[in-house]
Amino acid sequence: MERREFLRRTSAAGAATLGAGTLAATAAGTRAAAAATPRTGPLRVDIVVFDGVEELDCVAPYEVFSAAAMHHANGVEVRYVTTGRPGLIRCGYGTGIQVKHRWAPRETDLIVVPGGGYTRRDGPGVWAEIDNGTLPRALAAAPREGLTISSLCTGAVLLSAAGLTRGRPCTTHHGAKAYLAEHGGLVKNARVVDDGDLVTAGGITSGLELALWLVKRELGADAATGVETMLEYEARGTVWQAS
Repeated sequence: MERREFLRRTSAAGAATLGAGTLAATAAGTRAAAAATPRTGPLRVDIVVFDGVEELDCVAPYEVFSAAAMHHANGVEVRYVTTGRPGLIRCGYGTGIQVKHRWAPRETDLIVVPGGGYTRRDGPGVWAEIDNGTLPRALAAAPREGLTISSLCTGAVLLSAAGLTRGRPCTTHHGAKAYLAEHGGLVKNARVVDDGDLVTAGGITSGLELALWLVKRELGADAATGVETMLEYEARGTVWQAS
C-alpha cells in the first residue's frame, strides 16, 4: 500500500507538469450520451477469463484500470469474471488466477475479452471456448445501451464467434486478421479500433493501449496521462475511430 501511495503521488505530480448489428445500432448514441453526461459513479470493468487465456492479455488491462482508480475522483472497479464456476483459472503459461465473480454484463460498463491459445486447436484457449459455446453465447446476448464490449489480441475471435464483429471495423493479432476478415470483420490496420460500443486492439501487448485509450475516453486525458506516468509507459500506435 505504501508503494502504491508513493507511485500515486509521484505520478500525479509528473502528470501535472506534463500539463457499435445490435452494437452498431447503439454506437452513436453511446458516444453522444457519454459526451453529454459526466460520469457520477465508478467505471465498472469486467475482464472475462478462461483456461488458456494469455497472461499479459488479462493482466495488462487489469493493471491499467486499477491504476486509473488513483487518478479519477469517481474511481474504477475492475474484476475478473468467468462464465463458468468461480475458482482457479489456469493461464496459457501456467499462471493461476483465482476468479471470484460470475459473468454479469448488466452490472458493468465495460467488458474486456482477452485472447489466448489461438495456435493450440486442441488445448485450452479461444478455440476450446468456441467449441464449448458458453462464452460466445454470453457475449452475443450481452450488448445493451451503455455497455462497451472490447477485446484484445485473439479475444476478437471470440467476439467474431458471437457475431459481434461482422460488418464492424475491428482489429486483432496479426496472425488472426485474415480469419477475422473471412468471418465478416472490417479489419483495420491500427493498434486500437474504436467503433463506439465495440473497441478492439491488436496483439498481446496492445492490452496496454486498449486500456489506456478507454481510460482516456471514459475518464479523461488527465487520468490517462497520470497512469502513463505511474507505469512509465506511453501509449503507442494509432487509434482508429469511426467518424
